[in-house]
Amino acid sequence: MQILKVDPRALKENPDRMRQTTSSPQADALMLATIKAVGIVQPPVVAPETGGGNGYIIDAGHRRVRLAIAAGLEEIEILVVDAASDNGAMRSMVENSVREALNPVDQWRGIERLVALGWTEEAIAVALALPVRQVRKLRLLANVLPAMLEQMALGDMPSEQHLKIIAAASEFEQKEVWKAHKPKKGDTAAWWSIANALTKKRMYAKDASFGDDLREAYGIAWVEDLFAPADQDGRYTTNVEGFLGAQHEWMTSNLPKRGAIVEVNSWGQPELPKKATQVYGKPSKSDHAALYLDRDGKVQTVHYRMPDASRQDGGRASDGNGAIEGANDAAPKARPDVTQKGQDMIGDFRTDALHDALGRAPIEDDMLMALLVLAFAGQNVRVDTGPEGGVHAGKRFTRHAVTLFDEDGKLTADRDTLRIAARSVLIDALSCRRGMSNSGLVSRLAGEAIGADEYLPNMGSEEFILCLSRQAMEASCAEAGVQPRPKVRETRAALVEHFATEHFVHPSARFAPGTDETREWLRAGAGPGEVAEDETGDQVPFVDQGDDHHDLEERAAA
Repeated sequence: MQILKVDPRALKENPDRMRQTTSSPQADALMLATIKAVGIVQPPVVAPETGGGNGYIIDAGHRRVRLAIAAGLEEIEILVVDAASDNGAMRSMVENSVREALNPVDQWRGIERLVALGWTEEAIAVALALPVRQVRKLRLLANVLPAMLEQMALGDMPSEQHLKIIAAASEFEQKEVWKAHKPKKGDTAAWWSIANALTKKRMYAKDASFGDDLREAYGIAWVEDLFAPADQDGRYTTNVEGFLGAQHEWMTSNLPKRGAIVEVNSWGQPELPKKATQVYGKPSKSDHAALYLDRDGKVQTVHYRMPDASRQDGGRASDGNGAIEGANDAAPKARPDVTQKGQDMIGDFRTDALHDALGRAPIEDDMLMALLVLAFAGQNVRVDTGPEGGVHAGKRFTRHAVTLFDEDGKLTADRDTLRIAARSVLIDALSCRRGMSNSGLVSRLAGEAIGADEYLPNMGSEEFILCLSRQAMEASCAEAGVQPRPKVRETRAALVEHFATEHFVHPSARFAPGTDETREWLRAGAGPGEVAEDETGDQVPFVDQGDDHHDLEERAAA
């Protein structure tokens, strides 16, 4: 290695130089002014000419030499190094990389040149301090049409997403699309239009439920997406028909009991059977399962409930408060705060919360017995007694009753067993779901008594907030400290974002009924003449504590 002074006009350019992309006129003007003022600060690197010549080949510093000639310098200093076996390919690559980021097209050309000289992708990655994935990603440019590469080399690069789509297309497809979208001279290319024209629907392996047997049967071949995050499964296929066929066959082979495959509507939502009600809470054993494919081809499952066949056609469903639907249909009504679907969701939420509280919340024995009495006053509890004295309580209650007996058929007095049985009976009897299974007001009174509000889920999902009126959403905003937006959808989005980290329960979903509602229920439940007035003058049910009551007291005392 030595430093010499030579005429810059005598130096020869390296035909295999790394940086092929020309620099901007502004950058050249700045360097030219610097050379005229202080000269060349760092000498260009050259190597002796091989093959019998006696000149020098530039390894690094082509631009400095060119601008030194433009500045009119007679001599410049050069750094002479030994010629490398790869004609300085790696040295030029590294030297240019650390100075200024190479254009991706120049990087790709340099990598391809090194591969041709015997370098592996792993060795190139280590030498350039790049991930192997990045080296492989750059090599995808080999699949790009040369005319597009020329445009990219001018500094007009597409985004990574658009480049991924372009590189995945065939040369014929790229040629046809480029013919239609080629920019005029001096203009930039509309890469988004080019990528949109080349876009193909991708079905990802991470969304597949089927195994390798169905994959092979339907001729599906996975392609690695090198642009996907390194910690995600980026395999995909463009064989959409085969992917969907394999998913359908998997669903057919794995249908659960009471399961069915359903189609989706134009909004991507499942088309449930007529009169079916979607279950938003925990599904029961009697509920049905609907399997369908979403817009990404992923298998999704929703649960739904069919109406009871024994229900008369003329019967009216009650809402979660025990009121009869359709009683005042003739009178015009303002839009309610919560839609019918929202009320269905609240019924499911309340029932799940009530059952969780009955199963886990601390309940005193006295309260437990009171709840049992309350449960059998529910409007969904039916006990038929005919002339023969038969009582039809159903197997679901019988299975809890048999746990109270020992092997000899004697009724046990074990309190733990009794508590478990009592809780189980309450869970089967009490329900807030709208329809025939609704217990009415008693289920809400029971939920309030045991603090079931604490078990209600977060209702801040987009699905539930869609069920709220504008007034209800603005009231929720005021309570949560969220600023309402001019448009309803923007207000809804703000609420969903806020409640992603907060717990939201709509006031109408809480268990505690209104005082007037409770009093009305007490009045309706009292017999004729059994209504009195309390100290405030309000009427309350009057319980006759006559001979039967004293007889019960005597039996309890005995």
